[in-house]
Amino acid sequence: MSKIKLNPGAVLAPVPAVMVSCGREGEKPNIITIAWTGVINSDPPMTYISVRKERYSHDIISETGEFVINLTTEALAFATDWCGVKSGKDFDKFGEQKLTAVESRCVKCPSIGESPVNIECRVTEIKELGSHDMFMAEIVSVSADESIMDGSGALHFEKAGLVAYCHGHYYPLEKREIGRFGYSVMKPKTKKRYDARKRADSRRHARSKARNKKQSR
Repeated sequence: MSKIKLNPGAVLAPVPAVMVSCGREGEKPNIITIAWTGVINSDPPMTYISVRKERYSHDIISETGEFVINLTTEALAFATDWCGVKSGKDFDKFGEQKLTAVESRCVKCPSIGESPVNIECRVTEIKELGSHDMFMAEIVSVSADESIMDGSGALHFEKAGLVAYCHGHYYPLEKREIGRFGYSVMKPKTKKRYDARKRADSRRHARSKARNKKQSR
């Protein structure tokens, strides 16, 4: 396979498209759309967001040391894009997009009620990198919608309708599983059970899709 040399650039893809909520006490809360985010440590659980210095949310997060990462869905795609191109200096983003500011569990800034997963964060370090400042933060609380959890308390992100960002475009994540962690080295008996579960899940998804289609007629 032949390759073409490109200039160095931020071409890692796909990446999350998340809405980050923040706010100062006594002021309207704000939302900034972020694609530069990810996990940087598991114990303690830590994440980061990279924000341009000129963004309205930059000073808010710098001063308060808190923010909430709100995962986004197909239903939230429009609001996600809108909150990324409009400034909190000029708009009440919660009000404009009819989003619900709900009280967070451990931080003072609100979470977005319509998001299926809210990740509350406290800043531990700010690294100046050039075009962006990286806010490294400890994850202090996670809230998830009951609809994407099962009886054992496990999260099922495939039920949330999440979206990803790829080179300027938003894409839905398909509900088609390729494999799970470790499937490349599964023992035959384990793989047999795993494949049976995948087939059963696929049949349930097909039946659910057919019911929804019938009800929408």
